Amino acid sequence: MVPKKVLIITYYWPPAGGPGVQRWLKFVKYLPQYDIAPVVYIPSNAHYPIVDESLIDEVPEDVTIIKQAIREPYKWAGILSKKKSKTISKGIIPKDKSQSIIDKFLLFIRGNLFIPDARKQWVSPSVQYLSTYIDDFNIETVITTGPPHSLHLIGLKLQALKGIPWIADFRDPWTTIGYHKQLRLTNMAKKKHLELENQVLKKADQLIVTSEVTKREFTQKTNRPITVITNGYDVNKVKQPPLDSKFSMAHIGSLLSERNPENLWLVLKELIDENTDFAADFELIFVGSVSDEVLKSIESYGISSYVSNIGYVSHNESIVYQKKSQVLVLVEIDNDDTKCIIPGKLFEYMVSNRPIVALGPKGSDVEGILRETNTGQYFYYDAHQALKDVIYKHYLSYKEGKLQSYGIGLQKYSRETLTKTLAELL
Repeated sequence: MVPKKVLIITYYWPPAGGPGVQRWLKFVKYLPQYDIAPVVYIPSNAHYPIVDESLIDEVPEDVTIIKQAIREPYKWAGILSKKKSKTISKGIIPKDKSQSIIDKFLLFIRGNLFIPDARKQWVSPSVQYLSTYIDDFNIETVITTGPPHSLHLIGLKLQALKGIPWIADFRDPWTTIGYHKQLRLTNMAKKKHLELENQVLKKADQLIVTSEVTKREFTQKTNRPITVITNGYDVNKVKQPPLDSKFSMAHIGSLLSERNPENLWLVLKELIDENTDFAADFELIFVGSVSDEVLKSIESYGISSYVSNIGYVSHNESIVYQKKSQVLVLVEIDNDDTKCIIPGKLFEYMVSNRPIVALGPKGSDVEGILRETNTGQYFYYDAHQALKDVIYKHYLSYKEGKLQSYGIGLQKYSRETLTKTLAELL
């Protein structure tokens, strides 16, 4: 049987780090099991805000990868402020009251001159190159994955030019994603975003989303078929390290300005003040980028001395922290716009055998997944006593040497199982 050739258009690919690269790296790993030959199209000179060289080793040796140069405006923005342009490209946007004139200027430029995003100049040269490649190498289906959502415009144009089936994969929503409100969009820019989103949602032959919340949102905007394929976990070669001797609560990944659960800091402050043993044993660990606003908030509660701010590490190193921490913390912005967000690290958290304490908005898919899999507790931002009780209960289990989670039904979230669902669509 001749494998079906599928062209996957993605911006994030090793050596890019962060969560955006994992989804399609893993799909590409498992698709050949289903007689599908992925061809991956990426920029040759991408300006990745986070780099993880270790992920290069995970790229299958026999996968076909084609590249085209891209013009990256974030490099130009670095002339004004290298630190600020890199921070914004990571998605860490300061709150309005903390924004400098340069912050406001860069956000305005990003939101109003680069629609739908800063990679839009890659669209035309990609269409020109790929329209020939599709014919020359018998590509049967095109898949685009965003953000950046400009990549969906490549799929839109290729579909119109070649009549080729096109699947649009949305790792995050488009116009309802939380940071859109921070981009200082003019009414004209908002209208343009909506027009482009509407074209993609109504023209793609198949839509893939990562959450039920996003599926419900898109169902109101299009009658095209929509399938939920969440992110997931993969087998890894990281051996189980010894558990931390401290009662460590670790957050893996970025903590944005708006992702600041002050009630959690207050609860930890109270537990520290009320229990000398807890104070002696406790450690709060951050692995990844943390905004200054969050660190200042923690300082205001007087618990900065308990913080170990590790910074960004490779993906394999992050797995080590997940496996050895006593408790894993998951935090999402408390906003209706983030109910659809299921962080990729959730699934790796779930198979770490460590209990999860999650905070986020009401109606999030995360709450249901934690309940379904018995891997942790989910709290709203106004939770106090219940949150405090669970953390202290975990502490007592830690003291007895019995702290762990007891997950159930996790196999459905394995990357291999999820790829089977994708293969069935193809």
